[in-house]
Amino acid sequence: MTLPAPAEPAAVDVSEAAKQEEQAEPAQAAEEARWRPVLNLPCQLTVELPLPAFRVADLLKLQKGVVIGTSWQLARDVPLRINGTLIGWSEFEVVGDRLGVRLTELI
Repeated sequence: MTLPAPAEPAAVDVSEAAKQEEQAEPAQAAEEARWRPVLNLPCQLTVELPLPAFRVADLLKLQKGVVIGTSWQLARDVPLRINGTLIGWSEFEVVGDRLGVRLTELI
């Protein structure tokens, strides 16, 4: 019984991967240059916590330290909008003595 000769390892073309990286670098630089004119434009970021039963009377009673009840479930993410357009979902997080927002999903 004769065993077949071991197969030679396939040659890996490292130059092809290097070429793809070189092509990606100018494309990335072009993309960054395309966005440069608008990077410093102001925009408004809002995190919305729906309060369907909130009334003007509740608004007038607001003071520092007042806790507002909501029917929003604790585990549900809240909508995150830029200039009114939904861009993702977030969750509230306490950071030191401040309330922060952590992005959980980008649409």
